[in-house]
Amino acid sequence: MKAYLILADGSVYTGESFGANRDAVMEVVFNTSMTGYTEVLTDPSYYGQGVIMTYPIEGNYGVNYQDMESRRIWVSSFIVREYTTLASNFRNEATLDEFLRRYDIPAISGVDTRALTKKIRESGTMGGYLTTNPDFDKEEIVEKLKAYAIKDAVKTVTRGGKTRLVNDGGYRVALLDVGAKDNIADSLHRRGLDVTVYPALTSAEEILAAKPDGIMISNGPGDPTDCGEVIANIKKLYDSDVPIFGICLGHQLMALATGASTEKLKYGHRGANHPVKDLALGRVYITSQNHGYVVSKINEDVAEISHINVNDGTVEGLRYKGKNIFTVQFHPEACPGPQDTEYLFDEFIAMMGGKNNA
Repeated sequence: MKAYLILADGSVYTGESFGANRDAVMEVVFNTSMTGYTEVLTDPSYYGQGVIMTYPIEGNYGVNYQDMESRRIWVSSFIVREYTTLASNFRNEATLDEFLRRYDIPAISGVDTRALTKKIRESGTMGGYLTTNPDFDKEEIVEKLKAYAIKDAVKTVTRGGKTRLVNDGGYRVALLDVGAKDNIADSLHRRGLDVTVYPALTSAEEILAAKPDGIMISNGPGDPTDCGEVIANIKKLYDSDVPIFGICLGHQLMALATGASTEKLKYGHRGANHPVKDLALGRVYITSQNHGYVVSKINEDVAEISHINVNDGTVEGLRYKGKNIFTVQFHPEACPGPQDTEYLFDEFIAMMGGKNNA
């Protein structure tokens, strides 16, 4: 069955439909990872987005449900050059097509993803509409896309209640889920920590009443400035003097809570090959990233830049003066991607006065 991807600039790309057979409206972005499509699809940070994979073949190792980074697929659609049903992997449990159908996610293959990616790089992230209806009204769709915006992203993806990964006798960490990937909690739990994961709108008072030894603020989707209630709670957590570690959206929300500002990138950083320099160590690490916004101006009275993006010089990390708080824009838990910066979890443990028990 033919499928059609219509972009907000009026361009149309024709391919073949797979996954669910339904229309989808989205923000179109691209990811440069060579592997890890299961993790990409289930990363809550992609809520409301249609993901172009720049690697030309997807589905070649199938799907293993243990690789999921959350409870479901969050992307609005999946856009690939070539989809294959030949899955060569002893862990394979389902084809990519079956996986997408299970969660009612439409996809398109056979499109020129190289040309699509170049368009996004040149023109910036834009809205897109995926349909199998050959009689679509392009002008009507373009008008709809001009008005499209991702709304209530964090409220949609966060969990409904508290969960706990028990490690009796370990330091107790409160993880605020503003769109958390499972491997964040797993990375803490593997190191001997007792982790309680809280929904995004949990009050600071409830979190602090549990007397955690440390607090983590997760990754997540959407415009960080839309998260006013969460930012207000994070300001209270900042004032508490409990050690805090923030990742991606958590990094942006802590910055906003302390007087910084954020801005939207032209086309974002999404992939597993982004070089980041740790200024204190003088070393460059290859990192996994997935974000469309960055901290653009910091409050120098409270924070200093700890990491920068080698490609474009954007802020990739902050350390807070007089506080046991640091945050990073990239994903030290990876999945998919390199594990070069997992040392930051060990720094978090040391900040709580502990040591790595892994």
